[in-house]
Amino acid sequence: MGNGVVISAAVEGIVDEALARALIVFAGAIPGPTYGKEGKPFLRQRIAGYNAAARHAPWLVLVDLDREHDCAPALRAAWLPQRVPRLCFRVAVRAIEAWLLADVEQIAVFLSVAREKVPRDPEALTNPKAALVQLARGSRRKGVREDIVPRDGSGRSVGPAYASRLIEFISTSWRPHIAAQQAASLQRAIDCLKWLATLT
Repeated sequence: MGNGVVISAAVEGIVDEALARALIVFAGAIPGPTYGKEGKPFLRQRIAGYNAAARHAPWLVLVDLDREHDCAPALRAAWLPQRVPRLCFRVAVRAIEAWLLADVEQIAVFLSVAREKVPRDPEALTNPKAALVQLARGSRRKGVREDIVPRDGSGRSVGPAYASRLIEFISTSWRPHIAAQQAASLQRAIDCLKWLATLT
């Protein structure tokens, strides 16, 4: 567990929480409490508070780029011009689903789809969440389709057990070091967390 550095986190939702905790462990630190989990506007309102807290202890704030800005540096500059060193403020391009899709082999197995169907450059996708749902539509497993794909006429963008399925994938199958080879924003997040993990 490294030297026992505890890293608190603030995220958009419960899938992001599972991913943040997995990354903190992968970086050799201990996951602390996770805050937020009420969407992106909620995090935006509180980013100054997380920044202030990071004066005293290491923090990770993880948000999706979505289509809000052209690039991650633009979002970070708009949200938090003056970041303290111990705040790891990372932006998933364009959503954390891109980081999950970046582990091509494992996501193909998990969704029961052909490996060649998985997008090769997930960070270039305009909507990684929609791409993941579309992949699940072609799953050979009925349970995957029912859980991840929205029901016709539901008006929803994802299926009823979308979050729990992705959390399962993160906790059982996802390999951050492999995914980082296909997702530069993920590699930067890992590098930042590994640096935080060395602090005393």
